[in-house]
Amino acid sequence: MTKATVMGSGSWGTAFAAVMADAGTDVTMWSRRPELAEAIETTRVNDDYLPSLRLPDRVHVTSDVAEAMDGSDILVLAVPSQTLRENLEGWREHLPDGAPLVSLMKGIELGTLKRMTEVMEEVAEVPADRVVVVSGPNLAKEVADKQPAAAVVAASRHGVRSKVAEACAAPYFRPYTNADVVGTEIAGAVKNVIALSVGMAHGLGMGENSTATLLTRGLAETARLGVALGADPHTFLGLAGVGDMMATCSSRLSRNHQFGLALSEGKTVEEITAATNQTAEGVKSCRSILELARSVHVDMPIVEGVHAILHEGWTPDEMVRALMSRSRKSERV
Repeated sequence: MTKATVMGSGSWGTAFAAVMADAGTDVTMWSRRPELAEAIETTRVNDDYLPSLRLPDRVHVTSDVAEAMDGSDILVLAVPSQTLRENLEGWREHLPDGAPLVSLMKGIELGTLKRMTEVMEEVAEVPADRVVVVSGPNLAKEVADKQPAAAVVAASRHGVRSKVAEACAAPYFRPYTNADVVGTEIAGAVKNVIALSVGMAHGLGMGENSTATLLTRGLAETARLGVALGADPHTFLGLAGVGDMMATCSSRLSRNHQFGLALSEGKTVEEITAATNQTAEGVKSCRSILELARSVHVDMPIVEGVHAILHEGWTPDEMVRALMSRSRKSERV
């Protein structure tokens, strides 16, 4: 019997723990806060993040790192992307030998500009063929409600991605495999920033034409960056690319979309952050994605505009004017 550990008890970590349990995998979920771990273990419900989901009996919850990782065959990391390095450094002595390390995170590390799997390889000192990415149109609330969904399990080694896919193949959750780790990660990180722009557009009263334009040009920006970093262009036409972009940008269940809506109302980043206990990854990763793009000479005007709003004092209206006044060019450039 496969045993998996999910490090993190936020919305997606909790939902994915349930997915793995429903796929027949024994799961231990780690929570940073002992009181939350005890409450979930006792009530079987994570009231802080997914109160509608009753966790299967196969899921055990603890705040003890050593207990969580003991005997694990698959280690799933579901913490905020900008905390990954610090967390892994603290967990290193407990990491299970030989287990694949699976990233549910969607971000680019500030300062180093590394993808999450690159941070995992560096800090955990594991080879590239042991790291895995799970990504796709996977809004946690819908997955928790067992609505049919699919995802991409990306890893360079066939046996590793197949092992992880089997461990999360629940009746309502269909994993597809892919060898393109770079493309899968870039798609997951950038779509959060594009979702911020779509949320702002909706908040300003813009309709479907504006949304479709941002989605399409946002996907073009994402693919340009991914290809410059060595990704397979086809990845951006699949679940990890256009699929995740559509779900995250269009749904009001998306934290990044909601953050964008609040920005359009004139609220500051600090005010919005204080009002929620969940992470909008696009807010923190926006800067590192833009720096990464500039390092490989890739033009990303939507990402630049969102960055200007978050960090340079622009208003959403100013971003719209800047995008619409850009010089004309071929669509495929």
